Amino acid sequence: MAHYAFLDANNRVTHVIPGVDEWDQIEGLHPEQWYAQFVGQPCKRTSYNNNIRAHYAGIGYTYDAQADVFIPPQPYPSWTLDESWNWQPPTPYPTDGGMYQWDEDTLTWVEVEQ
Repeated sequence: MAHYAFLDANNRVTHVIPGVDEWDQIEGLHPEQWYAQFVGQPCKRTSYNNNIRAHYAGIGYTYDAQADVFIPPQPYPSWTLDESWNWQPPTPYPTDGGMYQWDEDTLTWVEVEQ
């Protein structure tokens, strides 16, 4: 079983469905083509294992057609995309074993009391 993401006019994922395997055809068409015609929206296959298109697509993700990847929503305005299409904070997450949450106002990690 494969999964397919449907895109709106801005290449944002609106929904994801399970579907036929990617090597199967439906009425002589590749599944992406058939699902796109059936639903009336562009359709791209996605993978739980991230084997294609960088990330498993979720609602709100964006499809970058030039890079052929799904990009998750930006978690904070200060975070930037790295070369693997993952959002990175301006300050790395601490490695001392503590639990932290991001503070966008100070652009720092703040320890969460346990």
